[in-house]
Amino acid sequence: MNPSTAQAEVIVDELVRNGVQQVVLSPGSRNAPLSYALHRAAYAERLRLHVRIDERSAGFLALGLAARTKLPVAVVCTSGTAATNLHPAVSEAYHSGVPLIVLTADRPPELRAAGANQTIDQHRLFGAEVRLFDELAVAEHRPGQNAYWRSQVCRAWYAAAGGARGGPVHLNLPFREPLVPTGDDQWCESLAGRPSGARWTAVSEHGCAPSELSQVHARHGLVLVADWGAERASEWGEGCGWPVLSETGGVGLGGSAAISTGMWLLNLPEFMRNHRPEQVLCVGRPTVFRQVQQLLADTDVEVLLAHGGVDWPAPAHNLREVAETFGVVPGHTDPDWLTGWQQADQKASAALHAALDLERWPSGPAVAREVVDALPEQAMLVLGSSNPSRDVALAARQRSDVVVHRNRGVAGIDGTVSTAIGAAVAHGRPAYALLGDLTFLHDSNGLMLGPYEQRPDLTIVVLNDDGGGIFALLEQGSSEHRDAFERVFATPHGTDIGKLCAAHGVEHVLVQQRSELTAALQWRPGLRVVEVRVDRAELRSVHKRLQAAVRLALLG
Repeated sequence: MNPSTAQAEVIVDELVRNGVQQVVLSPGSRNAPLSYALHRAAYAERLRLHVRIDERSAGFLALGLAARTKLPVAVVCTSGTAATNLHPAVSEAYHSGVPLIVLTADRPPELRAAGANQTIDQHRLFGAEVRLFDELAVAEHRPGQNAYWRSQVCRAWYAAAGGARGGPVHLNLPFREPLVPTGDDQWCESLAGRPSGARWTAVSEHGCAPSELSQVHARHGLVLVADWGAERASEWGEGCGWPVLSETGGVGLGGSAAISTGMWLLNLPEFMRNHRPEQVLCVGRPTVFRQVQQLLADTDVEVLLAHGGVDWPAPAHNLREVAETFGVVPGHTDPDWLTGWQQADQKASAALHAALDLERWPSGPAVAREVVDALPEQAMLVLGSSNPSRDVALAARQRSDVVVHRNRGVAGIDGTVSTAIGAAVAHGRPAYALLGDLTFLHDSNGLMLGPYEQRPDLTIVVLNDDGGGIFALLEQGSSEHRDAFERVFATPHGTDIGKLCAAHGVEHVLVQQRSELTAALQWRPGLRVVEVRVDRAELRSVHKRLQAAVRLALLG
């Protein structure tokens, strides 16, 4: 057995022993030892192997799998720019606390010094956005390496698993030729792991019991759910008599304290003057709405944070307390406080949906509402960044039985198709995604599934407004900037999404009527794309009319 083969076999074996169940592989020459080892492990049904040609799509597929399973997923690539293509997924994983084990093959030092082909400096390639970086020594035919290789894999796994909040780790693996199996299976020492399939290094639980909030004292508080913990937050809000708002609106929220129109209410200064909380419990890291950032930056509001990492969101740098968990705090509540929010929510919701019914179909908010309404019980909904996340938060009706996933760590549009596919595979029940056209096109390679790859049960709804509709709602979309808007912000593309899907052998449905959307959203297995074309020019005015309706209902 040659050294590269021995090292790769041990690494894959120890990954499995540590609990890695799924691995995403992109093909290459320098990572061939790992490819052979992974193929053998998959054939023996020790792990599930996913193969993707595009490394960026591979990274986000692994991200989706890890986000739903809550277990570290390994992603493997060759050297050079292949490794750099994983960086967007690594950044997202780091900021959203998703456990990834990134294995990048590399040239040995003597080839780097010679300027060999497909060679870049991969040392700490992902900078500070990994929880651990290590470059393993080049494998040699000598005793003492089995324990070293296995120990480092255990170290990487525990760094990725991370206790309350995981994250990505990076192992750089320089391989010398030969890169393919040669000779027999003889080696200079035993390459076996611990007996009974145990890990090489067992690590006790991270730290002590997770800390809980201790500084809750306000009768007039508010719970803001950002990127995790919706079910627990709903229970906590009911126990404390605090309204519970979410950046996904009412989707994923349950309980009597849930406020489905929270993002509208926060955006009404007149309402907030009489309903400003003394304390806000923020669960996770909010990223979507400016009104949320303004609330958290209000110096008259004390902010408590439930967050498992150290990259705390602190818009005004005024956090009162940070804890990993939050228990129900006993004490006196003010029933009128929660009732006031609930009554406002009822009025706002009735006015919003009545106004939305009067709008010309289709629009982003209307499609978002209909998609959420059509979801089967226990379905998962993956939301693209930009308008889909906002549309669901602003227009969808409350659904407590839906699981929502968003790439909100760094909120990019990179790899969202692949993330949705990975999350759908891991979810194992009906799965949907609501994406804008640019988000969909940015990762259309995610549709490229080979004949040996598992096909997800996923319906991708593409809201196609032929460009960057989100900018129409920002300052760039105001009338004084209209001369430059189309060219440098809206960026129309004119892509025929149906033909693109046909090229990948993916079913495509173009919806032109509301009734057609209802039919297209009926659940059935397989991968398909449902396209709804909307007029981007109407987007800004639609939002203004909906906001006016909510304002009138609450303020007269």
